[in-house]
Amino acid sequence: MKTKLIILCAITSFLAACSGGEKPVDITTEKKAGNQIYQTGTITEKALSNYVRLPGQLNPYNEVNLFPKVNGFIKELFVDRGSVVKKGQLLVTLEAPEMESQLQAANSRYLQAQENALASKEKYQRLKQAALEPGSVSPMDLDNAVSKMKADNAVAESERSNMTSVKTMQGYLRIYAPFDGIIIQRNISPGALVAPGKAADQPMLILQDTKKLRLEVSIPEDYVDKVDLNQPVTFTFNAMPGDKHTAKISRSANALGSMRSEAIEIDVINQNGKFKPGMYAEVKIPMRSGAKSLLVPNTAIVRSTEREYVVAVKDGKAKLIDIKEGMAGRDSTEIFGALSNKNVIVVKASDDIQEGAAIK
Repeated sequence: MKTKLIILCAITSFLAACSGGEKPVDITTEKKAGNQIYQTGTITEKALSNYVRLPGQLNPYNEVNLFPKVNGFIKELFVDRGSVVKKGQLLVTLEAPEMESQLQAANSRYLQAQENALASKEKYQRLKQAALEPGSVSPMDLDNAVSKMKADNAVAESERSNMTSVKTMQGYLRIYAPFDGIIIQRNISPGALVAPGKAADQPMLILQDTKKLRLEVSIPEDYVDKVDLNQPVTFTFNAMPGDKHTAKISRSANALGSMRSEAIEIDVINQNGKFKPGMYAEVKIPMRSGAKSLLVPNTAIVRSTEREYVVAVKDGKAKLIDIKEGMAGRDSTEIFGALSNKNVIVVKASDDIQEGAAIK
């Protein structure tokens, strides 16, 4: 028994000595060196769904920021936040003492010019009457009287226009509602100094017309030519789940905005006031019948922080084609890009596949 144990130990030592100079085989390297086999397939072309779901937001039909046209102090404020007003209703009165002085000065200048014009006219008429007697009035004196009368009349008209202008400016001290609506914001109090402002400045009041609202929806560029503007749309508000509404598209911008989308608007009647500007809605936009869409498996899309693409196969080589995603389903996603239903793509793609790589 002892002899067998000694022989076994000797054999083990011999085998270890023989294998000590060999290196381990890198199985991973051999796999990388070989050509990877990828599953490929063609792009599916199917008819689009008869509608697409997009978010929308309610906006007031009319909205205006009310600024003063002249410098002044708030004398009286007749409305507050939440006040319902009618078109032409007096909202605010201002006071500007210097404008009263300007009006008095303009009126005085006008009266003086008017008197001068009347005196010149009377003088001309007397000279004209005297000129009936031959040699009593020289023609030059008569011409000078006519010129003076016309000049004084012109001055009087100028002063009258100036006085009217000052009266108009004084009328700016009274602020009226330009349309029916609700005051949603008040930023002034009696005694406050106000001045004409720009769009970026804080207005005195903000007035909104909420009897009719605009439901604004942005249609992505890829769907713009597929929307059926003649079909009614269905929408539900997030704050009122289950309460469905139907209306027709009222207008469209017919141009893409900064977000590469076209704005459409749906008029929403709000007689009972249950809808509020700013509410969000989910809108079902109808699509034209027969519109086609390209679909690929979800696993075929490679996404990174810089781009989204699919791996097409052309002449046995990989070609990375940028895409935009549309509607996504459980197994497939609608895509937009330089592709057709004849293209062959890698069904299970990854960012390990480089441009021009051999695809089997």
